[in-house]
Amino acid sequence: MSDLDALRQYLRNLGKVCLGYSGGVDSALLAVVGRQTLGPDAFLAVIGRSASYPAVQDRAAVALARRFDVPLLEVDTAELADPRYLANPTNRCYFCKSELWGRLHEVAGAHGFDAIIDGTNADDLGEHRPGLRAADERGVRSPLAELGWGKSDVRAASRSLGIPNWDAPASPCLSSRVVYGLEITPARLRQVEQGEAYLRSLGVAGDLRVRHHGDRASIEASPDQFERVRASWDAVRAHFVRLGFADVALDPAGYRRGALLALAPR
Repeated sequence: MSDLDALRQYLRNLGKVCLGYSGGVDSALLAVVGRQTLGPDAFLAVIGRSASYPAVQDRAAVALARRFDVPLLEVDTAELADPRYLANPTNRCYFCKSELWGRLHEVAGAHGFDAIIDGTNADDLGEHRPGLRAADERGVRSPLAELGWGKSDVRAASRSLGIPNWDAPASPCLSSRVVYGLEITPARLRQVEQGEAYLRSLGVAGDLRVRHHGDRASIEASPDQFERVRASWDAVRAHFVRLGFADVALDPAGYRRGALLALAPR
């Protein structure tokens, strides 16, 4: 049995399945394989929409679902109404995921779904991911992690199925760009989103984060993209000032996962 066959059998064993769908590489693979395996009546991908979800990612997720005929539902989530989330502690993700899985639990109950799944892969299990506890509390299953699939396995399977975002960089929620302890606000999330969108418009590719430090921003990019950023630095700085930052810097260490955790209040 191939890895994809094992994934298909896993999904069949769950019955009717509801997926927490962001449009990232992991959930995109589950969306396509779930639709192909279970059919449109026994599978549903659900997007949780809020100010923390990038608009460009929402558009891409919807387009991919349409391309592969994946049944799709978008629901509004209210994590930004939760003062615990807004305070931006190091376990902020727990409150976000609690809200998301609560909404999907309602959807699954209303439409007779047997299981809720997410796109957690095996590599994620060793990282700082407070949201995993929220998933566990709601009985959310993680097919990729449970089958031992790491990110490279997901990308290889996605490529074999012709899923166009198989090599896309990770794109977690916009709140993950705000330094811990600094309040999450819609205005700050817009600053991050517009800053990253501008850098992408300059052709900056690969992993990219605009980190929000209050009155200043830092740009984390892949080292091979540094020259592209520096070549337009005057325009970049002017744009970030227009967004409301007093200053912006290109982080010489480049992009790295979980960079803000090291700066978190102890």
